[in-house]
Amino acid sequence: MDIARLVAKRSTCLRRSVGAVLVKDKRILSTGYNGAPSGLKHCLDIGCLREELNIASGERHELCRGIHAEQNSIIQAALHGVSIKDATLFCTNQPCSICAKIIINAGIKKVCYHSGYADAMSIEMFKEAGVKLIKLGNH
Repeated sequence: MDIARLVAKRSTCLRRSVGAVLVKDKRILSTGYNGAPSGLKHCLDIGCLREELNIASGERHELCRGIHAEQNSIIQAALHGVSIKDATLFCTNQPCSICAKIIINAGIKKVCYHSGYADAMSIEMFKEAGVKLIKLGNH
């Protein structure tokens, strides 16, 4: 989790810094943080549309130019040809329902997170899919 927190420091989101690390057999497979896609301007540079529109956390994910840390860690693994089947995801925050769907289909079997997130649907999806969701204490 300490590595996920360190990765979160690379975030370019103005609202929340999130980091994710995919691990299997005690080896780091990939990392990700939340921010705009490669080559696009970051919210740090042009401002936050969600702030401008006063959108609450956990709502209207499509109105954001950023990619979530969990998504970026999965994309990085795919980009470099690294299998993440049966991996564990360590994330600074509980994944949203969009990320939950991606995590489930990526074959990730366990998600460990530190802070909660306003998305109860993701918890239900993980439960139904048999993905272990573990909230880690303050370390």
